[in-house]
Amino acid sequence: MTAPDTDPQQQPLHQLLQSLQHRFETNRHRHPHLAWDTVRARLDADPAALRALLAMERSGGEPDVIGVDEASGTYLFCDCAAESPAGRRSLCYDRAALESRKEHAPAGSAVEVASAMGISLLNEDQYRALQRLGEFDTKTSSWVATPEDVRSRGGALFCDRRYGRVFVYHNGAQSYYAARGFRGLLRV
Repeated sequence: MTAPDTDPQQQPLHQLLQSLQHRFETNRHRHPHLAWDTVRARLDADPAALRALLAMERSGGEPDVIGVDEASGTYLFCDCAAESPAGRRSLCYDRAALESRKEHAPAGSAVEVASAMGISLLNEDQYRALQRLGEFDTKTSSWVATPEDVRSRGGALFCDRRYGRVFVYHNGAQSYYAARGFRGLLRV
C-alpha cells in the first residue's frame, strides 16, 4: 500500500489538511479555545466533510473554523476569504429564480451549488457573526439564506460590508452579478 503522502489520489486531501491547519493556526482569533488536533480528528472521521471542505477551498472560499455549535458540539467551518468566493459568483439565488430567466441565464444558482458542495448558505445572523471576526465582502456581496416570506414574493437577500457596517439588501432572486457569490457553512 502507498503512503498517503505519496498516493496521488490522497494528495489533494493532504494539501487541503495542510492549508486548513495553517489557516487555523494563523487565525486563532476565530477559534481561541479550540485545538487543531481535536478538529483534525473530527475531519479524519468524516470523509463527506473533507469533500465539502475541498469544494469550498477549490472555489476560493478559504474555509476555517469559526466556532462550535454548543447544542450539538459540531465545529462550524465557514468561507473566510476576504471577498465572496471567486469560484461561486455570477449565480442567481435558487432553481426557481434560474428557471424564471428568459434570457441570459447564469450558469447556476447559489442554493443548488451549495447543496451540491454539501454546505448551506449563511443566514443573516451567521453572516453578521462572521463579520465580527473580520472584515469580509468590502468589494463584493454574498447571497444569504432568505426567509420564505421574502422568497415567496420573488426576492432574495444578500449582504456586504461598506463604510465599516454590515448591510442587508434585497434583490430579485433571478438577478446575478459578477461581484456577488455566496458564503457557505459546514457543520463537522
